[in-house]
Amino acid sequence: MRSHFNTEKIFHDLDRYISSSRMSFEELLSMMVGIPTVSADPACRRNIDRAADFAVDIIKNFGGHGDRYDTDGNPVVVGSFQISEKAPWITIYNHLDVQPAGEEGWETDPFNFYKKGDVYYGRGCTDDKGPALTALFAARFAFEKRIPVNIRLLWECEEEIGSPSFEDFLETHRGMLRSDCIIISDTVWISRKRPAISYFLRGLLAVSMRLETAERESHSGLTGGAARNPLAELCDVISKLHDAHSGRVKIPGFYKDVRRVSEREMRDFISSGFSLREFMRVHGLRSLRSRERRETLLRIWGSPTFEVHVINSSYPGPALKTVVPSWAEAKISMRLVPDQDPHSIFRILKGHVKRLNPDIKLRGLAFLHPFSGERSGVYADAVARAIKYGFGKRPVFVREGGSIGAVLSLKRYLKAPVIFMGLSLPEHNYHGPNENFDWGQASGGIKSFVYLFSELSKVF
Repeated sequence: MRSHFNTEKIFHDLDRYISSSRMSFEELLSMMVGIPTVSADPACRRNIDRAADFAVDIIKNFGGHGDRYDTDGNPVVVGSFQISEKAPWITIYNHLDVQPAGEEGWETDPFNFYKKGDVYYGRGCTDDKGPALTALFAARFAFEKRIPVNIRLLWECEEEIGSPSFEDFLETHRGMLRSDCIIISDTVWISRKRPAISYFLRGLLAVSMRLETAERESHSGLTGGAARNPLAELCDVISKLHDAHSGRVKIPGFYKDVRRVSEREMRDFISSGFSLREFMRVHGLRSLRSRERRETLLRIWGSPTFEVHVINSSYPGPALKTVVPSWAEAKISMRLVPDQDPHSIFRILKGHVKRLNPDIKLRGLAFLHPFSGERSGVYADAVARAIKYGFGKRPVFVREGGSIGAVLSLKRYLKAPVIFMGLSLPEHNYHGPNENFDWGQASGGIKSFVYLFSELSKVF
C-alpha cells in the first residue's frame, strides 16, 4: 500500500499534541512504576498480572484494541491501532517487567515514582516502561491522524528473565501477529549528544561448572593436604580458560568464527560520542583493561567475552570456616558475536574442560545466537531520518553489547525486518540504582515514532 498523504498537514499539530500529553504521560508512568513487576521474584506475579491488566486498559482508553494473553509463564499484552485491512502492520516490542531493586544507592523508593524537573525516577522508568509509553502516545497520534499504517504494541513481561514463555506465545499466535516491520525499543544510546541506532546484539552462552570431590566437607586440620579441594581445582581450570588480566579467552577454537569489525563500523563507533571517562563514571568503574577508546569499543561491541559471575562452595557463610569443601560450582557466561554459535562453543568448552579436569560436570544454562540486523537500506534509512527529525541530530549506527532473546524469536516467527529505536541514555542507570527517564527523550521519541510511521507507510 503506497501512500501519498500530506505529511505537512499531519505534522502540523504534533508539537502541540506532545506538549499537551506531558501531564498524562507522567501520570501513567507514575502508576506503571508503582507496580513492582519484578519477573525474577515469584512473589511479584500478582503485580505482573495487575500491570498487564492495567496496560490493556490504557491501550483501550487511547482508542486501541487491547488484549491480555496468558502463557505458561507471565502474560503478554497486545495492543492494536488498525487503520485498514490493507495497511501494513508495524509491530513495536517493549517489556513491562523490571529488574529487582534491592541494591544499595537508591535515593528514593524505587517503586514510588519521583519527578525532579524533567527527570523521572523509579525502577522501570527507562527499562522499559517509559519507552513503551512513548510508543503508545505516538501510536495514538498516528491513529487519530490516519497515517496509513496499522500499529501493534507487543508488551511482554518476562524479558528480564530471558523470555522463557515468549517464543511459545509467538509460535501459537504468529498468524494473528503478522507484521511487515518490527521495531525494538529497548536499547541505549552512547551519549545524549549523539543519537545511536543499534543494529546488532551479542549472543549468549551461560554455563554451570560443578566439581564434587567428597561426601561432605571435612576439617582442614585433619584432611588438608590429602583431600582434594574442589574450590581450588575449579579456580585453576577457570584460569586456564580465560586470562583475567587481558580478557583473552584461552579455549582452543573459541575465536575461529568471529567476524571482524569493518573500518566503516569502527568509524561509526568512534563518532558515537563514546567517552572513556563518561563510560567509567556511569558504570562506577575504577579502572579498565585498556585506556584506548578504540580498543574499549572493540571489547564491548565487537569481541566475545568470558565472565565469571559467582563461585560457590559447600560453606557459603561469611565467617572463616577452616574446612575443605566437598563441592564447588562456578557460573560463567560468554557474550558471543557473529558468526559464533553458542552450541558449537559449548561443545568445544565441554571437551576442553574434560581434558583439564574430567571430574567437572558442565551444564548449559542459556544458549542465544547473536543478532545482526541492517545498518543500511530502506528500513535503516527510515529510522535514521525519524531519529534526526525527533532529536535534530543525525544518528550513528552502533552495536549493542547485551542480548535480547525476544528479538531472535520475533525474527524467527514473524519473519519481518527488525529495526531498533531505543531511547535510553547511559545516565538513565539502566538496571542500576536511581534508574530514571526524562521528558526530553520521551518527547523526542514520540516525534521520532510518528515520523517513522509516516516513512514506513511509503515503503509498502
